[in-house]
Amino acid sequence: MPTISINRQLLFQNIGQNFTDTEFDQLCFEFGIELDDIVVEKVNNQEQTTYKIEIPANRYDLLCVEGLGRALSIFLEKSTPPKFKLVTPSEDKIQKLTVLQNTSTVRPFVVAAILRNFTFTQQSYDSFIDLQDKLHQNLCRKRTLVAIGTHDYDTLKGPFIYDAKRPTDLKFKPLNQTVEVNGAELMELYKDSHLKSYLPIIRDKEFYPIIYDSKDVVLSLPPIINGDHSKITLNTKNIFIECTGTDLHKCEVVLDTMVTMFSEYCNSKFEIEAVEVTQLDGSKELYPKLRERIEIIETNSVNKKIGINIDDANMAKLLARMGLEAEIIDKNKISVRIPPTRSDILHACDIIEDVAIGYGFNNIAKTIPKTNCFSSEFELNKLTDLLRLELAQCGYTEALTFTLCSREDVADKLGKKIENVPAVHISNPKTLDFQVARTTLLPGLLKTIACSRNMPLPLRIFEVSDVVLKDTNSEVGARNERHLAVVSYNKQAGFEIVHGVLDKIMQALEVPWKTGYELKHIDDPTFMPGRCAAVHANGKVIGTVGVLHPDVIHSFELNLPCCALEINIEPFL
Repeated sequence: MPTISINRQLLFQNIGQNFTDTEFDQLCFEFGIELDDIVVEKVNNQEQTTYKIEIPANRYDLLCVEGLGRALSIFLEKSTPPKFKLVTPSEDKIQKLTVLQNTSTVRPFVVAAILRNFTFTQQSYDSFIDLQDKLHQNLCRKRTLVAIGTHDYDTLKGPFIYDAKRPTDLKFKPLNQTVEVNGAELMELYKDSHLKSYLPIIRDKEFYPIIYDSKDVVLSLPPIINGDHSKITLNTKNIFIECTGTDLHKCEVVLDTMVTMFSEYCNSKFEIEAVEVTQLDGSKELYPKLRERIEIIETNSVNKKIGINIDDANMAKLLARMGLEAEIIDKNKISVRIPPTRSDILHACDIIEDVAIGYGFNNIAKTIPKTNCFSSEFELNKLTDLLRLELAQCGYTEALTFTLCSREDVADKLGKKIENVPAVHISNPKTLDFQVARTTLLPGLLKTIACSRNMPLPLRIFEVSDVVLKDTNSEVGARNERHLAVVSYNKQAGFEIVHGVLDKIMQALEVPWKTGYELKHIDDPTFMPGRCAAVHANGKVIGTVGVLHPDVIHSFELNLPCCALEINIEPFL
């Protein structure tokens, strides 16, 4: 959860009331946030108190003093939620932003808005910059999804162009710099600065995104830095805000958050001017959206879920304290208007949570359930624990390996083709070591042995864990299966060693030889020809036992014989 630092006196001004530290701590608790720390320091020989407040990660409207002060003021019923007004100028006066084709390969989306007749103070300026930083780290995922650019609109001349150019084809003066640089030079300029973590986002791209006006003045090179020409100052009166990104919805949420938080400093409070954006397909959209929507909740259902009993009027009042406009439309039914500041409300359960916060969690009476529930151990886990004990008593050491592995681990290294393996693939793997969910425990055990080759022989290890298999009949397209695997690594193969382990397991499971289980010869590329058998139990194949093929041993960087057993233990429940 993000922590924000806010000047105490400034926050109290926004709330419209002063508190002692204890009173404010209690207010935070009631509102569902936490006063994490109180820092007192001297600034210009005067003591200044700063509150460090921890807020929910999805409450983007609380990331600045304007939003938090507004929300707490509404919660204390000192004010009502603001009404935001979107002004759309006439066709000849509306500002326009056109997206060009090259951006599709880098950051295809852009949204924009204008705040007119804005008045900055040093405190509001600092808050304006700080909110951008907080959003960049939080919702924008360190600018990978969205990057915010804010500009002095009076230094620019529209219409604006959002394009992408080769690094050597663009040139501008970055923020607070004195010389112009191209894209390649910019990467070198900031490689050791606080912006270095953002450079990899576009550094290896063929084209770099860029926004410029009708006079070719560069506004920004997202997601790295703005241009110096249009930088915001305390004297800025009109602000042009643009958000570029790879996720249009998050671009819209970020833009809505910025304009709803700071439009209160405009001469016409809470008034935002729309910008027309022409998309790649030629369609035209007005931004910001400032979307509002209506959700219908049932009072009885909300009461039951929270464990309270209040009437329609009181529930509507609680919602109003949380900044949600509520109207009783029928007995037991309330219409709730979700404002553009509350992008965290995705479902009716989020509204129910707000009712609970407004009511007060400490005011919810503790009750004893009317039904008795008796717990018992999950049978599969109970069997797993018993088998672990048996294998440990056989002199084997337990290993716990990763559920994810590479495609090579479950296919090529085992002498199989990945097309024939029922593996569940990760759509966007971050590393080659974690591309698929394992379909067998064997690769993990062999890699464990490879990392333990300096240990005295023999190395005998086991694992009892889940594997993941594709299953078209499953609701999610895959299923878990609990496997038991044993590997013996020594100077001699020792087929009889793991065969003995299999017999011990079956004896513990009270499965008799021949009538209960048996071995039948099979050909498996993972094992040596003629030294491999399928384990049959109750008429079904449950696993394999045998001596590993030399190619498999070498592929896992081992140099001594290995014998392995792997079975599915679920049929024995």
